[in-house]
Amino acid sequence: MIDRTEYLEELKRWKEKDVIKVITGIRRCGKSTLFDLFIHYLKESGVQDTQIIKINLEDADYDFNGYKELYDYISKKINSKKQYYVFLDEVQNVPEFQKAVDSLYIKKNVDVYITGSNAYLLSGELATLLSGRYIEIKMLPLSFKEYVSVFPDNHNYHQLFLEYMRNGGMPGNVMILKSNPNDLDKYLDGIFSTIVYKDIMARNNITDKFLLENILKFIFDSIGSPVSTKKISDTLTSKGVSISNHTVLNYITAFVESFLIYKAERFDVKGKSLLARDYKYYVVDPGLRSYLLGKKADSDMGHILENIVYLELLRRGYKVYVGKVDDLEIDFVAENRNGLIYYQVALTVRDKKVLERELKSLQKTGDYYPRYLITLDMDLEADYDGITKMNVVDWLLNDK
Repeated sequence: MIDRTEYLEELKRWKEKDVIKVITGIRRCGKSTLFDLFIHYLKESGVQDTQIIKINLEDADYDFNGYKELYDYISKKINSKKQYYVFLDEVQNVPEFQKAVDSLYIKKNVDVYITGSNAYLLSGELATLLSGRYIEIKMLPLSFKEYVSVFPDNHNYHQLFLEYMRNGGMPGNVMILKSNPNDLDKYLDGIFSTIVYKDIMARNNITDKFLLENILKFIFDSIGSPVSTKKISDTLTSKGVSISNHTVLNYITAFVESFLIYKAERFDVKGKSLLARDYKYYVVDPGLRSYLLGKKADSDMGHILENIVYLELLRRGYKVYVGKVDDLEIDFVAENRNGLIYYQVALTVRDKKVLERELKSLQKTGDYYPRYLITLDMDLEADYDGITKMNVVDWLLNDK
């Protein structure tokens, strides 16, 4: 198992706190493994096997028809006043699961942990029923720092990063790369098919897989560029596939809810407010993009780099927007309770004109928040009147 230290530490901090711990993220990003790591920690802390109840609700051994069967099954195992730890993996597979979760939560000696691969988990009735009584841990595939930890004898971080840009950080990918790289596409095909059929098509009553893949390919090919439903609809119509803006929006919503893509809203830096159009989308993992687009995936390294920076900012707990300054753009405005940080991302700025262009928007922010220029250049860190230029590998490995 790959040690997901930061997520594990977060679970430890919330252990036995009076909230339901909800771990969300795309399939195969490591949620079940995180449970295993945490259970190992509990056992090392003296917790007995009988106090741990773990159920994977995608396992045919646990075929519950509804929340009552699930609740009754668990209740029979809670037969003392000891502290119990209940882990429910892919809980959305049980009809009305939220009622079972709520009933377990109100037991004083039960600590509840659940996972789900669809944002639907925290919408609708669950959010209403458990309002203020849960915390969400948003899990992503491996960060580059975690990826590097799998190859402890390889200190050529630049080469590892180039591989990471193409292969991504799905934990299963990395283990296959260490054993039999030729099986990578087969593994990614399995992940992609499961996400498409179980989390998108079945849940949203979508029957046209061809149309779904065409819309998804368009978005994957457009990471880092403004995308509108009209643009997708017009493009597909020009290729003989007639589709309405509304239908495109429904598909995109399904992609976002399955954590396959993330939507970045636009932020007016001068007005400090959100803008309501021309969103950008980023894919949850470069490896899945490489799988779906094939050789075409390598043609836009600059936007892949941008995608990786976007995901890393999410990992570090920021809300991430695309910045607008007058008629210029800042790649990312990262916001947390301490304020804002601005990031511009470029493959290289060794050309003087490119450097000037990338600095221009950062120079016009009109405030004193930190500003960074992240590139793949191997030069030493530099400062341009308060704008710090950093190599992306250094930035990713130095996550403090």
